[in-house]
Amino acid sequence: MTQPKKTAYFVATALFCAAIAPSAVLNVVQPSFVVDAMEIIGMPMPVIAWLGVWKMLGIAALAQPRFRAINEWAYAGFFFDLTGAAFAHAAASDTVVSMVTPLVFLLPLGVSYALRPEVEAGAAPVMASSAG
Repeated sequence: MTQPKKTAYFVATALFCAAIAPSAVLNVVQPSFVVDAMEIIGMPMPVIAWLGVWKMLGIAALAQPRFRAINEWAYAGFFFDLTGAAFAHAAASDTVVSMVTPLVFLLPLGVSYALRPEVEAGAAPVMASSAG
């Protein structure tokens, strides 16, 4: 990986993680404005708490690109979380800002995914089957 590509990957990943971390914490802590927003879209608060925990685990997974399979799941999870949030806000006829904001987070996530490091040559696949 070239140095500019590596730098762009780290910047995009760090930007995404820094931007999504507060929502993870807020999902777990559940201050009144989060509760109010989730009531608008009809989301049960226990589900929101679990989403916060999964976001924290996803941030940790993105910080460790060498665990390829876990890393791929984290990218997929964030994609589903963000697009699901946008859809939930749209389905509840929430504000345009509430609908679009989750989609904005897809930009640094997509850049991070596109520039993620390749698995090192000779490295065994993370989830390889031992059956031959």
